[in-house]
Amino acid sequence: MRDLAGGFGYLLAGQRWVFRHGRWLGFGLLPGLVSLVLYAGALIGLGYGADDLTAWATPFADGWSSPWLGLFRGFLTALLYALGLFLAVITFTAVTLLVGQPFYESLSEQVDRSEGGEVPESGLTLGQELWISARDSLRILGRVLLYGILLFALGFVPGLGQTVVPVIGFCVSGYFLTQELTSVALMRRRVLLTEQLAMMRTRRMLALGFGVPLVLAFLVPFVAVFLMPGAVAGATLMARGLVGADTDADAPADDGDGEGGAEGGNRGETPAGSFGPPPSYS
Repeated sequence: MRDLAGGFGYLLAGQRWVFRHGRWLGFGLLPGLVSLVLYAGALIGLGYGADDLTAWATPFADGWSSPWLGLFRGFLTALLYALGLFLAVITFTAVTLLVGQPFYESLSEQVDRSEGGEVPESGLTLGQELWISARDSLRILGRVLLYGILLFALGFVPGLGQTVVPVIGFCVSGYFLTQELTSVALMRRRVLLTEQLAMMRTRRMLALGFGVPLVLAFLVPFVAVFLMPGAVAGATLMARGLVGADTDADAPADDGDGEGGAEGGNRGETPAGSFGPPPSYS
């Protein structure tokens, strides 16, 4: 239970961080807005076509009498849309991270900088980072699809499909969502996917405490976009805890805008060569 509460604490800490640094919040919203438009279109299309897809996939039921035909196909349509939502929640983060790679890399670096100590760099080019991110996301998506198909099949079991299966689905979604988000900070520390998954396995409750509330919040329209910057910030704080970065250095922490830290310099300054929002001089 301590890890479960700790994961939720990281999520809240990340949201507090971006709201204290409003210009980074606005900066981090841009990739989510692009992804939201894409996913909204896909889910609307699924909503309009789910009935026809279910009817096409179940021709054997054409001759069934009412109300059994409607109940059967209505149930399948609901399951199909639920599966679509499940995949949307999981892949939204991966796609948004891919679209917003330079945005979230800079945000994650700034969180590291604000916490003091070393600000690690992957040493990779943007193209290499995008390739690794896309490759790892596909590997994770493969795992998620296996779970999704299994849960979809279990959804037909009376009682189990309406109680236990949704709970397991949210846990699976939250677990892999946490992995996707922490990968931004862990990849800069050259922690490979296999090592990332090993970390998650040893701290499952921590991952669930962070990811499950986020998955539930993502079910509310538009919430995912506004929580993504804070989720990346919170995942960076979690990654620091997982690798022990918070105990590595005694350098003074700045306020996240470059003030008071070894990396900072002038007030509101973003280090030369980094990608980020314009400095604030208010």
